[in-house]
Amino acid sequence: MIEFAREAYDDVVHAGYDGAPEEACGVLAGEYGEDESTVLEAHPTENAADTPEIRYSIDPEEQLAVIEAIEDAGLDIVGFYHTHPAGPTQPSETDADRAAWPGYSYAICAFDGYPYLGSWRWQGDDGGFEQEIVRVVDR
Repeated sequence: MIEFAREAYDDVVHAGYDGAPEEACGVLAGEYGEDESTVLEAHPTENAADTPEIRYSIDPEEQLAVIEAIEDAGLDIVGFYHTHPAGPTQPSETDADRAAWPGYSYAICAFDGYPYLGSWRWQGDDGGFEQEIVRVVDR
């Protein structure tokens, strides 16, 4: 399960609206657990993909800087997020090919009608993605 603080959830949704028609992306920070994690903050990053309308990519230097800032603040990396402006919340084949953090969450916000955020934990190349229950709480 993954729990989002309301503000972090709203930040992901608003990043999707603000970034459309391109995919928005970023790093999720909070409290990491093997079975359950809590997202307290969403840190947006630039989408460095060649085709940002259908792909996302975080520049490695920017990703490292964001991760260091999160850890310096005493938080854990919980995972990553991106948006699918015109697609489902399920990870695409490209998302699976590019996943690199086994055990971490990959949240995807889709905008087909009402925005909906789904989340999957990457189990590694052999296990693929496992869907997580998403819970949003006011803090």
